[in-house]
Amino acid sequence: MATEKRDYYEVLGVGRTATDEEIKRAYRKLAVKFHPDKNPDDPHAEEKFKELGEAYDVLMDPDKRAAYDRFGHAAFAQGGAGFGGGFHDPFEIFREVFGGGFGGGIFETFFGGGPGTRTDDRRRGSDLRYDMEIKLEEAAFGAEKTIEIEKLDTCDKCHGSGAEPGSRKTSCPTCAGRGQVVSSRGFFHISQTCPRCHGAGEILEKPCQKCRGEGRVEKLSRIKLKIPAGIRKGTRLRSPGNGEAGIGGGAAGDLYVVVHIKEHNIFHREADDLYCEVPIPFSIAALGGEIDVPTLEGKAHVKVPAGTQSGQMFKLRGKGITNVNGRSHGDLFARLIVEVPSRLNPEQRRKLEEFAELCGDENTPMRKGFFDRAKEFFK
Repeated sequence: MATEKRDYYEVLGVGRTATDEEIKRAYRKLAVKFHPDKNPDDPHAEEKFKELGEAYDVLMDPDKRAAYDRFGHAAFAQGGAGFGGGFHDPFEIFREVFGGGFGGGIFETFFGGGPGTRTDDRRRGSDLRYDMEIKLEEAAFGAEKTIEIEKLDTCDKCHGSGAEPGSRKTSCPTCAGRGQVVSSRGFFHISQTCPRCHGAGEILEKPCQKCRGEGRVEKLSRIKLKIPAGIRKGTRLRSPGNGEAGIGGGAAGDLYVVVHIKEHNIFHREADDLYCEVPIPFSIAALGGEIDVPTLEGKAHVKVPAGTQSGQMFKLRGKGITNVNGRSHGDLFARLIVEVPSRLNPEQRRKLEEFAELCGDENTPMRKGFFDRAKEFFK
């Protein structure tokens, strides 16, 4: 029988109104306490660590947190559908929170070396950030984009090993292949990265001439990304393994793409709804008629009743943007602006003056009501 999931707020020991900083502080404290590498004899440590990562992943994401507050764990019953394919790896979350993708110091501080003394983690490539601007239409319907970035990528001569082809690696004599050296300070034993092999546990007989033994070189890389339909401004997309290559064949970092959406010359977006202003002739506003309203999918026909006032809002249901989870659809709100003719020829002017004479206060109830309320100001 499956174990019932605990409340994410309970997992982190915070209240439902906790700020991002309070959530991060709680996670940092508990993640260090339950990290599997610090609790090798506790069979439940990894399960608790993963539970912490899942809770942090949800509560630090505004959209996921809102969905969780409303629906609870049912919001992610399909493996996190609509939220980037599920939950992030708990070890990746730990590295990101503690800065592990940008150096191994945090692991040495807490655990005396990288997690599990794995050289791949200590020599992992850095995570990268890329800011990408897309059109509103691409955000609404989704798109496939190709970006180009200069980054440290795997050396094509040594294939990331750092060794000149035909040469070999030997065990580091300083750390005996462990990648770490241990020093004693009183009751404490402190493990640190080996200064000779820099944590690799091996030394190169002959370093690769192209990359100078690092296993990576600067390259222009082209990366394809899939933009989900309904994505919002500021969303961060993770592209695993597309960060910088690791040193000496270590694991690559990840690429985080932050999405920005260009301003549209017609539509303004608020959440999943769209807003636009549509000018209409004075005659249609007075007599009524039919107008075309632009939408992201083309145009829609709207019937305008006689006597429509400038600024009146018309709602076109379902003509907004599909929510990124695919379960709902926004609306389009068209605000009609009555356009007053800027120039009149003599005939038009004469007709309009006749029309004005025929119109009494009964045809301008808004104006009459206003001046009735403002009489005291005109005494």
